[in-house]
Amino acid sequence: MTKAIGMIETFGLAYSLVVADAMLKTADIQVVTREDVSEVYYTIVIEGEVSAVQMAIDRGVEIALQGNALMSYEVIARPMIDVRRIIPMKG
Repeated sequence: MTKAIGMIETFGLAYSLVVADAMLKTADIQVVTREDVSEVYYTIVIEGEVSAVQMAIDRGVEIALQGNALMSYEVIARPMIDVRRIIPMKG
């Protein structure tokens, strides 16, 4: 069962990859998907324990702010199962 879901939306493909890399190096989380919101906006969805997801999102926000690439972010602790079902899955 997923303890938390985190989402971070960035401006630019390059920063979405840099942010994902930093989050994965910061905490024990998994990337669920990277959604292309538009030609320039990308949302990265992660999951894991609440504290790990929060730590990873905090780091992702820090990195995205350095490049003026942060659009929005959120952490949902203990999401309802229906929330997980609406997340687009890659693969």
